[in-house]
Amino acid sequence: MASFVRVSAPPISSWARSLSAPRSLSSTIEFKVFQNSLSEVCPNYFFKNDWSLAQGVVMMPVKCLSGPTKNAGSEAETSPPPPPRSISAYDWCAALGALGFMETGYLTYLKLTNSDPFCPIGGATCSDILNSDYALVFGVPLPLVGMVAYGLVASLGLHLAGKNSLFGLGESNGRLILLGSTTSMATASAYFLYLLSTKFAGASCSYCLASAALSFSLFFITLKEFGLQEIQKVVSVQLCIASIVVAALSTSYDTSQSFSTSLAEIDMQPFTTEIITQSSPLALSLAKHLHTIGAKMYGAFWCSHCLEQKQMFGREAAKLLDYVECYPDGYRRGIKMEKACADAGIEGFPTWVINGQVLSGDQEFSELARVSGFILKDYNPT
Repeated sequence: MASFVRVSAPPISSWARSLSAPRSLSSTIEFKVFQNSLSEVCPNYFFKNDWSLAQGVVMMPVKCLSGPTKNAGSEAETSPPPPPRSISAYDWCAALGALGFMETGYLTYLKLTNSDPFCPIGGATCSDILNSDYALVFGVPLPLVGMVAYGLVASLGLHLAGKNSLFGLGESNGRLILLGSTTSMATASAYFLYLLSTKFAGASCSYCLASAALSFSLFFITLKEFGLQEIQKVVSVQLCIASIVVAALSTSYDTSQSFSTSLAEIDMQPFTTEIITQSSPLALSLAKHLHTIGAKMYGAFWCSHCLEQKQMFGREAAKLLDYVECYPDGYRRGIKMEKACADAGIEGFPTWVINGQVLSGDQEFSELARVSGFILKDYNPT
C-alpha cells in the first residue's frame, strides 16, 4: 500500500545551497527521528528516490509492505487452538457400516463353511432361520449381500467425511448413492422383519434384529443429513428403489418356494434295511483292510445305491466298514446334513473317501482295492 508523508523542510533556496554543501548533523538527526516514528506506523517500508520539493514541503512516497507486526505475531501465537472437529453424520455412517460389515462377514463365513452360528438369544430357532430358504436371494447367501451393502455404506461414509477412500466420486453423487443404499437396506430389513413375524412366528434371531437396527439407523441418519427440502426432491427416487427391492425379494422367494414345495412335503423318519447276502472271504478281507487304513463310506438311509454297496459286501463285511450316516435324524425340511458329511464336502451318496481320494457312487471291489492299496493277486482266502 503506497501513501505520502508530509514533512516540513527549509525553503528552496536553502536546498540549493545544501546541494553543494554536506548535510548538517542536525538535519540528519531530524531525519532519523522521523524515520523511527514512521517505522512504528509502517514497520515494512522503503523510500523511493523521487522527492517533490515545493515551498519547503517534501512529499515522500512511502510504500508499506504487507505483513504482521510484532504485536500481531505475538497475538497469533497466543490465540487459542481451534476446537476439535465434531462427529458428522458421515462418520456415523462409516462406523455403523463397518459394524454391519463385520456382523455379515461373520455370518457369510458360517454360511460358506456350513457351520452353526453362536446364538446368545433364540437358540436353535436362530440357527434354523439363518439356514432356511429365506437366507438365500436368487441363490446368493443373504449375509454376503448384506456384507457388500454395509461395505459400500462404510466406504461412502469415509469418503464424504473427508477421508478420500473413493477417488473420483463427487460429493453430490456420493450423497445420492449413500441415500439410495440406506433406503434399499432399510426396505429389505422391513421386509425381513415381516417374514420373521409371519413365517417364523415365535422364533427369535439376534443377528437379524441387530442388522435391522443398523439398517434403520443408517437410513434415519442419512435422512437427517439431507434435510427435509432435499428429501422432497428425491422422495420419488426413494419410493422407486423401495419398490424394486420388495419386488426382487418377493420374486426370489416365490421362485425358491416353487422349487422346494415337493421337498417341503417330504418327512422321512430314519429306518434300517436288512442286508441279506452272505459275505465272501474276499469281501471280509477287503472290508478289514479298508477299516485298517481309515477308509470311510458316506451314505443316507434312503439311498438305494448305498444299500446295493452294502449288499455287495454282505452282512458280516458291511459291519466292518466305517459307514457314516449323513441324516441320522431323518430327512425333512430344515434338517441339516450331519457335520461330518458336510465337512467332507459330500454332494451325493454313496461317497467313499480313501487315502484322501474321493470316489462317488457305488464301487467295484477292484476299484476299492486299487485305491486302498489292497493287492488282489496276493489275496489268500486261508
